[in-house]
Amino acid sequence: MLVGVLAVVLATCLLRAFVLEVYTIPSASMEPGLVPGDRIAVARVGVQPYRRGDVVVFDGRGSLDPYRSSAPAWQQALAAAGQFLGLVGSPTVHVKRIVGLPGDHVTCCGTGRRLTVNGRPVTEAYLAPGTAPSTTRFDVVVPDGSVWLLGDNRGDSFDSRALLGAPGGGMVPMDRIIGTPVARVWPLNRVGALDRIQLGSSPG
Repeated sequence: MLVGVLAVVLATCLLRAFVLEVYTIPSASMEPGLVPGDRIAVARVGVQPYRRGDVVVFDGRGSLDPYRSSAPAWQQALAAAGQFLGLVGSPTVHVKRIVGLPGDHVTCCGTGRRLTVNGRPVTEAYLAPGTAPSTTRFDVVVPDGSVWLLGDNRGDSFDSRALLGAPGGGMVPMDRIIGTPVARVWPLNRVGALDRIQLGSSPG
């Protein structure tokens, strides 16, 4: 009996360490697609190659979380247990959408208040109706090995725009990406697969 329980625990740990993880959405930054309290299953291996428009879960240490003080050991242990069970989110783990890939020239917002990638306006069907692409202007070229990330709720998202002018310029190294959300597992009335959306070009 004990051996069977230990085998299940070990298999679960291995699954969550190398294949699938569960994260809780802590904020409104990815509304309307993901809302606070949603729990998402994340494929740790990711979906390769990444495309513009992909939602990714990443470790923000060194980019969006350049400095963070250490909590007492007991608080870290409780937090780790809650994160492992998918009950609480990690303060250094974020969920955003890839808007710029290595080599991309991403700007916003010029004529027509449009987001452009490599000089072409893009459509962002995942934004709530009436949402402006950004109220913060930016003009960036994404370096090799990094991505430019934005939240879908552009008026309430701490993302790459927050670090314009800072070391790294808001770029997130691709090796900090943990994986890609593949399904919503909670709440029950919202359970289902999460579609992969490609950032599309649009005329004019």
